[in-house]
Amino acid sequence: MPLGSEKMASQVSVPEKDLSCPVCSETLKEPVLLSCGHSCCIACLESYWKWMESWECPVCSIKCYKDSMALALKNLCMPGENVSAKHVCSLHSKQLTLFCLEHEEPICSVCEGSSKHNTHECIPVDEAALDRKEELLETGLKPLEEQLEGFKQVKQSFEETAELIKSQAQKTENQIQEDFEKLHQFLRYEEAARMAVVREEEEEKSRRMKKMIDDMNREIAAILDTTRAIKKDLVSDDISFLQNYKDTLKRAQCTSPDPELVSGALINVAKHLGNLQVRVLEKMLKSVQYTPVILDPNTAHPCLILSDDLTSMRFSDGIQLLPDNPERFDNYRMVLGSEGFDSGTHSWDTDVGDNTVWFVGVVYKSVQRKGVVQTGLWRVGYYNDKYWARCPKGPQTVLTLENKPHRIRVQLDWNRDTLSFYDLDNNTHIHTFTHTFTERLFPYINIGSNLYAARILPGKASVTVEQHIIPPHASPSSF
Repeated sequence: MPLGSEKMASQVSVPEKDLSCPVCSETLKEPVLLSCGHSCCIACLESYWKWMESWECPVCSIKCYKDSMALALKNLCMPGENVSAKHVCSLHSKQLTLFCLEHEEPICSVCEGSSKHNTHECIPVDEAALDRKEELLETGLKPLEEQLEGFKQVKQSFEETAELIKSQAQKTENQIQEDFEKLHQFLRYEEAARMAVVREEEEEKSRRMKKMIDDMNREIAAILDTTRAIKKDLVSDDISFLQNYKDTLKRAQCTSPDPELVSGALINVAKHLGNLQVRVLEKMLKSVQYTPVILDPNTAHPCLILSDDLTSMRFSDGIQLLPDNPERFDNYRMVLGSEGFDSGTHSWDTDVGDNTVWFVGVVYKSVQRKGVVQTGLWRVGYYNDKYWARCPKGPQTVLTLENKPHRIRVQLDWNRDTLSFYDLDNNTHIHTFTHTFTERLFPYINIGSNLYAARILPGKASVTVEQHIIPPHASPSSF
């Protein structure tokens, strides 16, 4: 054991881990004793505190202030008296005091003059450590902290979304229960009404049949009286029989018509049961509203408030606390329909009222939801006291309208590449776009004033019965 080590051991026995800096993991250099009891290199502590808002201990994070130098530890940490094995050159048993920039490794003073390193640039290890700590802070720690902050924000957004999911589910369930209760009430009423009709027919036809039975009983009684009288005449003496014969014969000749069951006496079962469900459904459809476009709340800008039935929207000056999900628009005050079209003919009517800013039209499914919408949008609208039409890759066109429209019909013929707009109030054509559509199109509404709510107008719903007609002279087996 080296003499210095013997002297050290004779003075005090301190574990090697207690002489290491918790920041750089090296032997303490110019240690500072903090009020919490932990010690660090003064250079490491000052470097660490540069990135902190307050002076905290790197070990326990307790706020503290610089205290007096820990001289006992300083004496224990003097080079040559308690040097860790990992701080000593394995070739020359010298303390590693230099850092080779070429090989990126600590070396001793003897290594510096060796053929391996004599042409390389070397700097003191504390300078190299400080440079790399600053580099690590800039390129490693700082980006990680920024990423951590980003993850925390996303997590918060996820948590808000999770809460909204529960709220949406509860609200949707309540609306479903309310709508089905209306249907149940309608069905209960319809069932009771149809049962009452059956009972009414039963009572009327039973009453008629009872009258006919009573009439038959009277006829039968009259015939029985006649037959008894005739039988009595048949057993009378000849003179009496002959004297009463003409009257008896006349009485025997029945003038009443033969009884028969009248037509329509039975319950009209086919009338009550035939296509019952279809007829009830047709009546139900007449009592409810059908809206050709249902708005999708997950696409609505936070300033838009949708009705419970998702058929109307109004502009609010306040912003709702909603998650910024990928489907939601964050710049334009717009909302999409829930169903898109990639074939066929479709039309829907929108009441924009007297709003001072509004647009209606269609957008591609891939339309940009965040920021400014540049492409994938066809629309007509009103703002700055003018009517406009705009399509992708084309300038805005000012429209000249004789009357102010309130109800706008949008008619899409996807297969014929046309999108037309009409003024329903004045029954006039507004504008038509011609374009070869390549994606699914979704209806959209955009309002920028809180004067009136914009709403999709209800249409007519009907039950369609499909019938297969066999052409003349065709064999049914071929179908």
